[in-house]
Amino acid sequence: MSRACLIETTSMDSNPSGTTPARYQNHIDGCAVDALAGEVFDAVNPTTGGLWGRFANSLAPDVDLAVKAADRAFRTSAWASLSPTRRGRLLMRWGDEIANSADLIARLESEQNGKLMSELRSMARVAQDWLYYFGGLADKVQGAVVPSERPSVMNYTLREPMGVVGVIVPWNSPTLVIMMAAAPALAAGNTVVIKPSEVASASAIELARLAERAGIPPGVINVVTGLREAGEALVDHPLVAKINFTGGENAGRSVAAGVGRRLASCVLELGGKSPNIVFADANLEAAQAGVLSGIFAAAGQSCVAGSRAYVQRSVYDKFVQQLVQRAQAIRLGDPTQAQTQMGPIATLTQLEKDESMVQRAIAQGAQLLCGGRRPAMAQFPNGFFFEPTIVGVTDQRNFLIQNEVFGPVLTVTPFDDVDDVIDLANGTTFGLAAGVWTRDFGRAHVMARRLQAGTIWLNTYRTMGFSSPFGGYKSSGIGRQNGIDAIYQYLQTKSVWCELSEEVQDPFVVKI
Repeated sequence: MSRACLIETTSMDSNPSGTTPARYQNHIDGCAVDALAGEVFDAVNPTTGGLWGRFANSLAPDVDLAVKAADRAFRTSAWASLSPTRRGRLLMRWGDEIANSADLIARLESEQNGKLMSELRSMARVAQDWLYYFGGLADKVQGAVVPSERPSVMNYTLREPMGVVGVIVPWNSPTLVIMMAAAPALAAGNTVVIKPSEVASASAIELARLAERAGIPPGVINVVTGLREAGEALVDHPLVAKINFTGGENAGRSVAAGVGRRLASCVLELGGKSPNIVFADANLEAAQAGVLSGIFAAAGQSCVAGSRAYVQRSVYDKFVQQLVQRAQAIRLGDPTQAQTQMGPIATLTQLEKDESMVQRAIAQGAQLLCGGRRPAMAQFPNGFFFEPTIVGVTDQRNFLIQNEVFGPVLTVTPFDDVDDVIDLANGTTFGLAAGVWTRDFGRAHVMARRLQAGTIWLNTYRTMGFSSPFGGYKSSGIGRQNGIDAIYQYLQTKSVWCELSEEVQDPFVVKI
């Protein structure tokens, strides 16, 4: 596609009020374009169960257009000729645009994925911090002069961008996940093609439009919406140098296999089954709040959800009794309203999965302590709501202990001592995050070392920042996002050797 927008059609027509279905197209090379085959797919509002909007259903030819636009922008556009400092300033201006549009972005996402609008608004606002941080790093990427054994030879290194980065985004926190991937990739000088989840695609398109309003050249940020076929086409495209994927473990394995076949690379942020560990000496009221927010604040629809609570046996009964009471008091409702504490499940498929996993756990001997059902919601009879659910489990082989639900389902299990709970906490294939609640900071730091997880929270939960690396152990992922580590995920190192002497060298001698 040329900058003349040869396939251009009408621009995006969004109506976030939900009264009229929104109509979205792909965003490629600065243009709003329909899928080449003319196909669309529907997005549903999980609060009402009704149609929210229609999106372009992209296939491989559409992805090819987007990738080639990004490749041109990487090689020949104004982006390629910008100094790192100027590039960083544009990213900062993009952050300002996003912060100014935080309410719109939050409403778009909340109406599509059911998460609390207040939380999504905060995520949209902190996107500015991510872009300021990585915009500031853009001109801090440096090579090095390497000492040489030969006095007449100088050796130095260059750190160069990779090219086109494909970003595949889940539905639970689209804007934040896009920032975690795109901000360092763009700061390093790459261009991106974003494939958002079909459940919540609108905010990605809005972000791309805001980027160009900030002055980022067309083609640097492209968005293709669609189903699985679009994601697979992005993974398989020969011009995509790297894939950043956030999603489930099985899909992540497929992505890794796909990029591996063509010797490309990937960053994977996958599932979790994170333990939240409460010792008897902890501030138990604070620990209860942390356990509740860790699993129910986002209806469990978070990769770092603290879905396994381990409570020391001496306080277990009282702690769990109070936890159940507080869970039963959580206010379900419209996630765009301030009084709501938990919104719906994002999709009907996920809702059915929540139900089936709870029933399977009970069939395997677990005890249902509260929830486990779809509540009667008079205002939203067709909404995808599920009660906050707590299940007592003592057998670590239980399916619910070993598998990610991605819903508001918490298991509670007693433990005796540090060695006991370490075995329990590390006893899954996942290793994304873990929480520890105790006043004994010596023990807390011992736990931090022994827990197999990429993020450890001590007396807090779900805290995150742009400057601290984030990623998983074991089956929870590959690579790191955020912090200085992240920008190096999107650079490649070149070694340059310079012979400074004019002496003629023997052509048959290896210069080592």
